[in-house]
Amino acid sequence: MVTPASITQPLTIKRIYQTWWPLAASWLLMGVELPALSAFIARLPNPEINLAAYGGIVFPLALIIESPIIMLLAASTALSRDEASYRLIRRFMTVTAIVLTGLHILIAFTPLYYFIAESLLGAPQVILEPGRIGLMIMTPWTWSIAYRRFNQGILIRNNQSKKVGIGTVVRLSADLIVLGIGYSLGTIPGIIVATSAVAAGVISEAVYSGLVVRPVVQDKVMRAPAIQPPLSLVNFLKFYIPLVLTSLLTLLVLPLGSAALSRMPVNLPSLAVWPVLSGLTFMFRSVGVAYNEVVVALLEEPLSTHSLRRFSWLLTSLITLLILIMSLTPLSRLWFSVISGLKPDLANIAVIGLVLGIPTAGCAVLQSWFQGLILHGGRTRSITEAVILYLVTASVCLGIGVSWGQVTGLYWGMASFSVAMFLQTLWLWYRSRPDERTALERDNLIMAPSTAGALD
Repeated sequence: MVTPASITQPLTIKRIYQTWWPLAASWLLMGVELPALSAFIARLPNPEINLAAYGGIVFPLALIIESPIIMLLAASTALSRDEASYRLIRRFMTVTAIVLTGLHILIAFTPLYYFIAESLLGAPQVILEPGRIGLMIMTPWTWSIAYRRFNQGILIRNNQSKKVGIGTVVRLSADLIVLGIGYSLGTIPGIIVATSAVAAGVISEAVYSGLVVRPVVQDKVMRAPAIQPPLSLVNFLKFYIPLVLTSLLTLLVLPLGSAALSRMPVNLPSLAVWPVLSGLTFMFRSVGVAYNEVVVALLEEPLSTHSLRRFSWLLTSLITLLILIMSLTPLSRLWFSVISGLKPDLANIAVIGLVLGIPTAGCAVLQSWFQGLILHGGRTRSITEAVILYLVTASVCLGIGVSWGQVTGLYWGMASFSVAMFLQTLWLWYRSRPDERTALERDNLIMAPSTAGALD
């Protein structure tokens, strides 16, 4: 006779929360980085020019260059199951990081920079040189990001997500030390101070992740039973290439946005406010982005689907409420004027831009839930489809804004991204439905014998 105590218990909300909060704290701290950089730049010489250079050139280009390795976190979490898989993914990470660092050097240190920044992005002449100096300083960025995201995936897979959060504290501490030195001197251009801080931060976090992952690799990964069939490079690429396209297409919108804002009314103020506003909205989105790896890691467990779905809706409601409070109360003006140090005219347009970005916070949580289902089902192509929809929608909306030329660039840009993200979320929901049904059927099959046994 099977007793109720032997029935498999569903995944608890508490367990999901314990896995999620260190990752959310890590992402939130990363989200703090951009507002912190913007706040320091705003208080150093020529703030409008340096903010525009960072938000309009350096940040979007650096992210585009690193985009092929951003999804290493999801891939490492999902696939680093044994020694052979670990070594294969590590080799891929090393080769890709070397190639992308070479691309970064080619853009930052050759005339190719002027073609991209001036001709493609349409950046105002006054921010070209500050942007190039910042991009040069950011050279270590790609390698450091690749190395630490690979290591973080292993930590998350082996229930060491708290160490990921500690790594972010290390990164932010290095940022603040460099920013503090630059601010105390007061004579170094903001773009140099900011990009030096970012470079120091990512290097510090990469070193930390390499140190703390070693015992996990030795004790867990190397001793794990070999999976059958073993992970091949072909199968890894089938899984990973759609994710690469996803991150590339997603981040392509950033320079696209900068190029559009440069060609719309009130271009320099819009570009100056863009990194400040993006940093704040990312802080709200970050806790939702962190949920993706939680779904990937925990959906493999039996009786997890209902609980993970419930947690996603609870988190969506909470984050949406928080960004509503921030947007529709004096808190937004306090943030932009006092904390971020924007001048009154810049703070005014930032407040309106934040209101237009309200939908993005909840969408980030739901996207993580739907993407986690799709990753569990192994159909990563669906994620790429959703990103293509996002890119096309944003591009069309931005193109209309440039052609019309009657609305402040920041307003039109923020509204365009909100609409595009909402449609992307709808598509992910549609494409994830078969994977959710499969996961629910698995859980129901597990529960059926347990329920029958309990009634004997």
